[in-house]
This record gives sequence, C-alpha cells and structure tokens, in this order.
Amino acid sequence: MGIMPGTMLGVLGGGQLGRMFVQAAQQMGYAVTVLDPAPDSPAGRVADAFIRADYDDQAALEQLGQQCAAVTTEFENIPAASLHTLAQYCVVSPDADSVSIAQNRMREKQFLADGGFSVAPFTVISQPGDIAAPNIAQLLPGILKVSQFGYDGKGQIKVTNVTALQAAYGQLGHAVCVLEKFMPLKCEISVVVARGDDGKAVTFPVSENQHVNGILDVSIVPARISPLLASKVQDIACRVAEKLHYQGVLCVEFFVLHDDTLLINEIAPRPHNSGHYSIDACVTSQFEQQVRTLCGLPLGATAQHSAAVMVNLLGDVWRNGDPDWDLVLQHPAAKLYLYGKTDARPGRKMGHYTVLSSNTETALREALRIKQQLEPH
Repeated sequence: MGIMPGTMLGVLGGGQLGRMFVQAAQQMGYAVTVLDPAPDSPAGRVADAFIRADYDDQAALEQLGQQCAAVTTEFENIPAASLHTLAQYCVVSPDADSVSIAQNRMREKQFLADGGFSVAPFTVISQPGDIAAPNIAQLLPGILKVSQFGYDGKGQIKVTNVTALQAAYGQLGHAVCVLEKFMPLKCEISVVVARGDDGKAVTFPVSENQHVNGILDVSIVPARISPLLASKVQDIACRVAEKLHYQGVLCVEFFVLHDDTLLINEIAPRPHNSGHYSIDACVTSQFEQQVRTLCGLPLGATAQHSAAVMVNLLGDVWRNGDPDWDLVLQHPAAKLYLYGKTDARPGRKMGHYTVLSSNTETALREALRIKQQLEPH
C-alpha cells in the first residue's frame, strides 16, 4: 500500500522542476510543502505550504520531515547530509547515496566507468601539478568541467592546449575538475527512466537534444535515431538506475558518435528539461511519475501519443520587454509554460513551449517557426 492522495509531500528546491512536481501532485490530490531559500520561488508560489530556509537548516529540515510523508528533490545540488537528516523522519527519494554520486562529476564518472558503462576518456584535475601529467595531451582538445555544482554550461570551459587548460583551471578557481576529451558527435540524446521501490522500471521515449552555449535549446521526440539504438539507450538507462539502487525519476544523457557508439555524458537524479515534452505528449508525464515513485504507487504508462518538439524560453527573449505570446498561442497544437520568474536574465530558463503533431518533422518545422518569430529583433 503506497502513500495515498490527501497526504502531504515535500520538495527541496523551488525552481520550475519543483513547480511542475507540485502541480502534478496537487492534480492527483496531494498537498505539497516546498523548502527553498528564495522568498518568491516558482514552486513556493504554487505550494500548499512554504518553508523559507537554506537546504542545510536543521530546524527547517526537521519541520519538513515531520509534516511530510515523503520528500523529493528538484535538483541535485542539495547537500546529501540534508537528505540523511530527512530520512530519519520520512521517505526520501532519491536517497542521499544516489544524489551524492550524481552531484559530483568525479564520482559520477568513476561510478559509470566502474559499472562498465562507456564514457568519454577523462581524468581528474585536483591541483595545478596534475596538468603536467603525461596523459593530459591525449585528452586535448577537451572540456574542463568543475566537479561540483556545474549546470547548464556553467563551470565548463573548452580547452585546446595545455596553456589554455592552465588558464581555464585558474578561471575555475583551482576547484577539483574533470577534463573530458572532446568527442566529435552525431547528436546528443537523453532518456528519462522511472524506477519504483520494487525495482520495476519504465523508460520514456528518447529525446534528441540541441544545445546553445551549454544550455538545452530544443528537444525533438522521438529522437531521429534507429529503433535499435533507441532501445539500446533505454536498456542502458535502466541498468544505470539499477546499479544506483535508484528510486525515483532519473535522466541519463548520452553522446552519439558518428559510428553510433553511445557514451554516457551525465546523469541527473530528477526530472529533466528534456523530459518536459512528456507533460503533453505521453500518457504519464515525468512529474506524475515522480509522484508515483515517491509514493510507492504503480508506475504510469509512458507511451507517446504525439510527436513533440520542446523549445526553451530563455531570458534573452525578453530583451525588448514581454514577448508577444500570441505568436505561440495562435497555434492550436502549441502548449505554453511560463515558470513565474520575475527577473528575465540572459540564459535564464523562464519557460518553454511544446509543439505537438502526428509526425516529428511537422512539429519541428512549426516549433522553429515560432522560435524565429519570438526572437527579439
């Protein structure tokens, strides 16, 4: 018997992923408490209860744990110690061990490599002297990524030679970093997997992702890859979730090389930007699945009933004031989501829209047409 509707759930984090979790949970009859340090967070504004506090505030965590039957997270940079604290009071999913691996690139790469999963060649740079190591030349050109707290292209610098690597390491404050060899890609894809506490897992359709400046720009679903490759991707994602002993919703991002070799780029222990299409295009959304896995309910069907293309709306679109939303809303098969953020900074995710169609090419054509019209001129 799982945790039934009518119960209070909790979420650590007040961003748009938390907001969409709150809305999915409320639709199913749950109440939700959000804990976040910001006074006016997207999730906090729609929650049934809001605790304004830092993620390591012991009194706030105790309050959250006592008033909720189960708590989840909306992003991976929650201190693992906070999840351990909460686990004394209620169900916590994903657990601290899974999150501590996924929030640290060094541990994540090591976990994947040790588990027999293919990743791009890499090394850890924890002090300036490591740059002189003999294996460094084989990893250039490469991408230097800060090991902890990097996301959406932040904390990542492309480097072509040792001099550039030294400068980039200094730029990242000599933090512990991972240097990854730059791989020529055919495309980038991702898949969201949901795994219950009974070990049963389901995957969503594979998403083909296009990035600009390290930030997701467009997701095309289903991805334009062979069914065989898509099936392989889904299988690998399930094995990653199993190896992590994961309970919850997990996104696995892949690089596809020109010969269709698959390399895991990274894992995110939460719903993912590239899975937003599921709200409109699938029988069950990734956020409803997050509620189901958290509450120990049977997993929902993930079948896709429409081709979908999702486009992120970044703060740049607000450069000349509020965009003309009629450009999106006049399309009968376009779905608009605005996250309720007030400060439209360049590169900040402010919302998204998803265009549905009976086929991928039509959805993509319409989505890109809207995107072009929304661009500030």
